[in-house]
This record gives sequence, C-alpha cells and structure tokens, in this order.
Amino acid sequence: MKANSLLVALLSFCSLLTAQQRDNSMNPFFSEFKTPFGTPPFELIKYEHYMPAFRKGMEDQIKEIDAILSTTQPSSFENTIEAMERSGTLLDNVNNVFSSQRGANTNDEIQKIANEVTPLLSKHRDDINLNEKLFQRVKAVYDRRTSLALNTEQAKLLEDTFKDFVRGGANLAPEKKERFRKINEELSLLSLKFEENVLKETNGFKMVIEKQEDLAGLPKTVIDGGAEAAKKSGQEGKWVFTVQKPSMIPFLQYAQNRALREKILKGYISRGDHNNEFDNKAIVSKIAALRVERANLLGYQTHADFALERSMAKDPKAVYELLNKLWEPALKVARKERDDMQELARNEGATFKLEAWDWWYYAEKVRKARFDLDETELRPYFLLDNVRQGAFDVAGKLYGIQFVERKDIPKYHEEVKVFEVKRNDGSHVGILFTDYFPRAGKRAGAWMSYFRKQERLDAKMITPIIYNVGNFSRPSGDMPALLSYDEVETLFHEFGHALHGLLSNCTYGSLSGTSVPRDFVELPSQIMENWVAEPEVLRSFARHYKTGEPIPQALIDKVKKSGTFNQGFATVEYLSAAFLDMDWHTLTATDIQDASAFEAKSLSAINLIPEIVVRYRSPYFSHIFSGGYSSGYYSYIWAEVLDADAFQLFKEKGLFDQATATSFRENILEKGGSDDAMKLYEKFRGKKPTIEPLLKKRGLM
Repeated sequence: MKANSLLVALLSFCSLLTAQQRDNSMNPFFSEFKTPFGTPPFELIKYEHYMPAFRKGMEDQIKEIDAILSTTQPSSFENTIEAMERSGTLLDNVNNVFSSQRGANTNDEIQKIANEVTPLLSKHRDDINLNEKLFQRVKAVYDRRTSLALNTEQAKLLEDTFKDFVRGGANLAPEKKERFRKINEELSLLSLKFEENVLKETNGFKMVIEKQEDLAGLPKTVIDGGAEAAKKSGQEGKWVFTVQKPSMIPFLQYAQNRALREKILKGYISRGDHNNEFDNKAIVSKIAALRVERANLLGYQTHADFALERSMAKDPKAVYELLNKLWEPALKVARKERDDMQELARNEGATFKLEAWDWWYYAEKVRKARFDLDETELRPYFLLDNVRQGAFDVAGKLYGIQFVERKDIPKYHEEVKVFEVKRNDGSHVGILFTDYFPRAGKRAGAWMSYFRKQERLDAKMITPIIYNVGNFSRPSGDMPALLSYDEVETLFHEFGHALHGLLSNCTYGSLSGTSVPRDFVELPSQIMENWVAEPEVLRSFARHYKTGEPIPQALIDKVKKSGTFNQGFATVEYLSAAFLDMDWHTLTATDIQDASAFEAKSLSAINLIPEIVVRYRSPYFSHIFSGGYSSGYYSYIWAEVLDADAFQLFKEKGLFDQATATSFRENILEKGGSDDAMKLYEKFRGKKPTIEPLLKKRGLM
C-alpha cells in the first residue's frame, strides 16, 4: 500500500510537472516573439498568461541579481552596473504589454490581475532596492567613479543607479526599511484603486436626451455622435452624451440648453466625489499623507522636495516662482475674457451671471463675433487620417524618416493601426502603434508609451516599439473622424513623444527615449504642436474630407489671428491645477486632510475666479495620484518655456532648416536621459531659455 501510494504521488507529481511545462511552452512570454520586429503577439496572449509570466519574470531577475552578488570579482561598472541594467528582460516585457492593456483596453479580468500583481511588483522592487549587499557593490563603483574613465552615458547610468538605491531606501535602518516597504505597497494599491474609480465614474455618467428641442445649437456631427452613442447603449431614438471630452466639449460649446450644459459639466467635475464606493477623496488624502511620511523617512521635508530633486527645477521654490510669474498676467487676461463674454451675454438679453458651464458656450460666440471663426468650419478639414499623415510628413521633412502602414503586425484592438518607421534609405527605425478613439476600457486623456525601448545589447541595436493613445472624435453616422483644432494639436503633441522614443540612440534602455526629467520630457512633444499653426504645414494636411480641397487661406488667416484667443482661460485652468498639485505635495505633516476643504483653500489662495474650474479636481487628478506626475504637473508649462524658445530658432532659420533639425535630433531626441537636461538644451540652442517667447505665444505680454 505504501509503495502504491508513493507511486500514485509520483505519477501525480509528474503529471502536474508535465502540465506546467505544457502551460509554459504555450505562454508566448516565455519565448522570443515570432512576429515582425518582435512586436507582441496579441492574438496569442491570454489573460491566464500574465501572472505566470510576471512571477517568472520576477524570479529570473532575482536570479540575475544573485549572480551579480555571487561573483568573486571586485565590483566594477561592467559586472555590477551594466549587469543590473541588463537584468529583468522578461519582467519588463510582460509589464510593458500588460500596462498598455490596463491603460487602453482594460476590463474586469485585467483589473483583477492588476490588483494581484501590484503588491508583488512593489515588493520585488523593494527587494532589489533594499538589498544591502547589492547596494554596497553599487556604492563601491560609485565611490571610484572619478577614476573609471567612463563616457558621459556610463557616468549618468552609474549616478542614476546609485541615486535610485539611496532614494529607494538603501540607507535606511532595518526597522525604517520595513515601514518603507509597507508605504510603497500601500501607495501602489491606493493609486491603482484611484485609477479604477476614475474609470468607473467616467464610464458611469451618461446624459440621455429624449427631446429634439434639447439639441438646439448643436452641429449635426455632434447630434449624430449622440445618436450613435445612444444606439450602442440600447437607447435608439434618443441621444447620449458622456464626460469623455470628444462628447462633452462640443456640447458645452454649442448647446443652447443651459441646464444641460450645467448637468454635463457637473457630471465631469464631480467624478470621484459622490461619497459612494468609487469616491476618491479619502484615497487622495491618504496618498498625500503616505508620500509625506516616505519623504520624511528619506530625509526630505516634503514629497515635492523628494520628487523634484532630479528635475530641471530642482526644488519647490523654483516651481512656485515660475507659476507665480505666469499667474497674475494670465488671471488678468482671463478676467478680461470673462467680462467680454458677460457683456455679450447681456447684449443677447441674458440676466444671469456667467458660470463655469457657460464659458465654452460664450467663448465660441465671442470667437465668432471677433474673428468670424466657428470651430465647425475647421473640423471638415481635419480628417484624422490626414492629420496623422500631416504629422508624419513634418517628421519626414525634419528627420528624414517615413511611416509605412503594416497590416501583418498583430494589434490589440481593431481600431489600432501599425506603422513601420524607416529612414529614407529604407533602413528600419522602429514600430509605431496608434490608437485614437474613446471606449469603455480606455482611460481618459492621451499618452505615449512603449512595448520595447531602444537600446544596444552587445553592440546590436534593439529598435523601439512605441504606441500613441488618444481619445479623439470618432466617426459617427455617415461622417468620418473629424478632429477639433485642439485634438489636432494633441495628436501632434503625443506624436512628438513618439519621436522621442523612436529616434533614441542610446546604449542603455533605462536612459533612452523619454527617460528624462519630468519637466524636460514635454519639450519634444510640445514643440511639435508649433508646426500645426504654420500655414505651410496646415495647407499640406488640412484638406476638406469631401472635396479634397486644401484649407482656404482666409480660414488660415482666421486661425492665426485667433491664436491667442481664450489663452487666459487655458492658462489659468492649467496653472490652477499645477498650484493644487504643488500644494498637496508640499505638505509637511502626515495628518489626513479633508480633501474638499484642502482643495478649496488651495484655489482660494490664488484667487481663482469662480467662472473657471481647475483643470483637474483632486478626486480625478490622475496625473498626480496615479500617473507619475506628482509634484510634476507644472512640467508642461516649464517645458513650454523651452519649446517656445526652441521653436523661435526654427522660425529664425526656417521651419524645416536641416541644420537646426539635425541639432535638435542629435542633442535632444537621440540623447534621452544620457546627460544633464539643461546641458542638452544649451547644446541645441546655444544659450539658456528665456520666458518671453512663451508670454508672447500665449498672448500674456
């Protein structure tokens, strides 16, 4: 009996092992992707593949770290710093694919996996950063850095690696390390919950309109979009509008029904603030408190001091100085804009005081009266495919590259398009995925990221696989996807990030592409927006979707003349959010704040006028509570100082001047984070940036 039981157990174990081996062999993450250029084989990846791949990826990296620690050789740049850099390939691979789906194509299965893996990843990172023996090897190399004859990129990798350990708690006492771990785990789960709540709240709002008269003022394309949304939600014959911006903003601009404008705007600004299961106020307060505690453990007074140490700004004082320098001129212009709209409303017989839900509506009326320009005149010329090709053409003229659609590369959604990026001589640069339309499984906003970063392994170039995601106006009825002017700028903006990733030319992946300080990363993206408004560029891609006729010069002139229109609003709306971010992260105490009261006090301190709502209220401020921009939302305006100053050189030398474009490519786009950001900028520009071009660009002089 005993022998039989042993035999049964052995057979059972062998069967289990065989099943596990079979599962492993079927998991696409456990072998090289057999797809063009090693793109993810989305048709083969199943939900059940993620967790085994995550676990094996973490196990493999720990083995790689153990191999570094077991060597009998003294610490060197090669056997410690470079060896660490090359570790974790499988983990990076699965995490990059999973993160893309969690952001752009999520569902309950993905969210379940995220909740399971997030604390494991937090522990894994801490296991490496808090490994005392590993830190001592890194420190031994760092202490000898001046005698190692490292090149600029190697020196930067060494410095960053050492600082990552110190900032990751390596110098903490054992009992503080344990608390540090717990804080990191709790923060990772809170951020995940915050993001899930925002998505649920965004998807949960639907404004259903049943009466035709309630659509008064709306363009046909907007009405058709509402009808299509209603049909998809099983309410054919009605109209549905959501708080996704392609649905909400046109409604706010044109709907004559003031009560419905109020309803949809309040639906947007109250997300995460309903005292329900998706309420984010307590999460926000807890995240802020934990960040203070973690910063204090590491020896920083505030989270902002910790976060900004490796930025161009360096400290909170510099950020506040920039924000304050812009705030008063912007607020002055915004008040004038408000007064102009109030006067127009009174002239039309309105007896009410303007509210936030009136701003877009009356701004459009003022734009029409002052510049004879209605945004509906522009949309027919901004067919999405043409706009994307326009961005491609600008990059082609600047950097000698071309984009060729590939239909043989697997996609994660039918609306995604894939392009091979080539040099003009036909050689391969990288792959770009574009995913532009809103859907229930996609978070709001627009972003760029990667399935694979550019790097060199044993002198072999590993080419990048980049993706752009947006939430632009989708086709509706018999109308194709026609973009607003703001959406055109956003497409160019995210494409600028994509170029930063695609044209990277670094040795180390952790320094390549967009791995730069937060307040520098927006330079390549924001400078691309400048080409949109240039008549030469507009004429090249802005063609009527029906006739193919280029945009008329008269319309281009109107766009140019209205270039600084409503910039008081845009700047104040943005800056108020940057102030709010900084206020949350310059807290010095770990007391739990009343999130609503804290936000109100922050906005009152800067005298935000009531007709403007802060761009992101705390309960849905995903940039800073789940998106990596904590203490960094200011970076858009910091980088805009750089981009306005940099584009001035293109204006002086020529929009497509090859010497200027080559310098921008070689000193900014190719270098990633391989050198100090200001040094890279000065190499391109020949001087430090000045703020005057930005003030002029925004009409705030």
